[in-house]
Amino acid sequence: MISIQRYTAEKTDEWNTFVAASKNGTFLFNRCYMDYHSDRFKDHSLMFYYDNRLFALLPANETEGVFYSHQGLTYGGLVMSQRCKTAQVRDLFMLLNDYLRQYGFRRVVYKHIPWIYASLPSEEDLFALSNVCRVSLRARDVASVVMLDQRLPFSELRKRCVKKAERIGVTIKETQDYSAFWSLLEDNLKERYGAHPVHSLEEITLLKSRFPQHIRLFVAYKDDTLLGGTLLYMTGQTVKTQYISANEEGRRVGALDLLFYQLLDKSSGNNMKYFDFGTSNMPGCDDLHDSLIFQKEGFGARAVCYDTYEYDL
Repeated sequence: MISIQRYTAEKTDEWNTFVAASKNGTFLFNRCYMDYHSDRFKDHSLMFYYDNRLFALLPANETEGVFYSHQGLTYGGLVMSQRCKTAQVRDLFMLLNDYLRQYGFRRVVYKHIPWIYASLPSEEDLFALSNVCRVSLRARDVASVVMLDQRLPFSELRKRCVKKAERIGVTIKETQDYSAFWSLLEDNLKERYGAHPVHSLEEITLLKSRFPQHIRLFVAYKDDTLLGGTLLYMTGQTVKTQYISANEEGRRVGALDLLFYQLLDKSSGNNMKYFDFGTSNMPGCDDLHDSLIFQKEGFGARAVCYDTYEYDL
């Protein structure tokens, strides 16, 4: 009763319509977002039908015999309809594994969608991964999340930094000037971590043009000087900081503290449920970036795990 079809461009409208109505999908799974970096990944996304009705999607790519869900996305597990039930998803994974073996895959790496991005309980895939696939935990990244209707107070340090920024006249605003912020972000990442943003300025500008209500940039200024900012992804009930950066002056005067003080108030007022500050693991491992998570937890955020599983076929 369950059938699998591989995604093709002809199915774009069907795919995107399903994502918008799903119980745990976000705009990151819209093909207009996913496909901006299609040249970097060999897509092998799948569509699952029950009695000829689409009831689940799996954004995925393949690399040298390994099936990933999806390397180009922060999270990327099974996207399910509201009618999806546990036994169906268990059977789906049985069929999926048979399909993958037929195509010569040897291993699966699976990113679960964190529960804060679901509008309904959506962990049927976790049961199937354990019950059918006998997975092992490959990685556990820890994100810092504020539950907006039960906010914890800022730490005393963060409160002092907010007052400092207010006292010297730091102002917060939304901006469309991505170029100025991207220059600050690139300089900061290179200087402090020897890294660079996942998205180029051209890529994020393209994505902003496609998803203007979902991708928004808020910045802190003193007079005409940019001190820092954050790029937000607005995903249903959850706000996620995709990038956070401040220059030396911004860090000194507490620009980000005032920025998030105002953004948390704004998000609460807009009936959002969660504010996700993103993960704080050291690059390439599970070790904690202590100073980074110290700042986020100072805003009242607490842990939500981003899990990645793997299993052999």
